[in-house]
Amino acid sequence: MGLIIGLLCSALAGYVGSTLMGMKGPWYQYVLLGLAGGLVGGLAFSLIGIGANNIIGQAIISALGACIVIYLYRMLKK
Repeated sequence: MGLIIGLLCSALAGYVGSTLMGMKGPWYQYVLLGLAGGLVGGLAFSLIGIGANNIIGQAIISALGACIVIYLYRMLKK
């Protein structure tokens, strides 16, 4: 059950990040962006001393991390 909830939260975070960055794609792209965003966001925010203690905070950090991943992808794609 926890895995399913984690994937749904990742998909939601990826969707929010993609929407904020103006990116469209299939559903699995949102899940991958959300997972990568969770890793990148968690690492980036832990480096500056910010952490999340609940699901809402984790979703926000994952969405911001997804934005970072999309930005880096666009920079590398050029």
